[in-house]
Amino acid sequence: MDDPDQISEYGKILLMAIVGIVLVCATIFLARVLSPKNPNPIKLSSYECGEDTIGSAWVQINPRFYVIALVFLLFDVELIFIFPWATVFGNAALNMADSRWGWLTMAEMAIFIGVLIVGLWYVWVRGDISWIRPTHRRPEVQVGIPGSAYQNLNQKNYEIRKHREERGVEVMPAAPKRAPAKLGFRPKFGKTNQEE
Repeated sequence: MDDPDQISEYGKILLMAIVGIVLVCATIFLARVLSPKNPNPIKLSSYECGEDTIGSAWVQINPRFYVIALVFLLFDVELIFIFPWATVFGNAALNMADSRWGWLTMAEMAIFIGVLIVGLWYVWVRGDISWIRPTHRRPEVQVGIPGSAYQNLNQKNYEIRKHREERGVEVMPAAPKRAPAKLGFRPKFGKTNQEE
């Protein structure tokens, strides 16, 4: 701790922390001073995730949101452990010191990834990753029409008409014209005192 270089290195870290704190505090202070303050009932109302706060807080939430978030979080956090392992596994000095080091770390990571794959397989088989769990069944409709009727319809040749062919259009007689509607009252405008 007597080495001045080491103190200066800690001093650089402290200086960066102080500058960061000052910048954040200055930004918050300037936003508070310069921002317009026009409070009204709409601005002062609470706003949660795009939903107006109406009714009780005891609302049923679909648990699939929670399950998918947990599965993502677990596999995301586990992936973070692979990066430090890769840097240590690639360290040539450790591999040169003991040749068993590489095999040991490789076996550890194989077990780790194997556990992750088993966990992913379990979640997949349970259907927790699928948002809507499909039920695979062939649709069956009970109708009173025999299958031969469908065959006859499909085998019949139909005449194709041109879609631009003009047909005789029947003209509807024009509706009789009505007299314009009269107002139900007559507005009365009184004279103001200035006109008299």
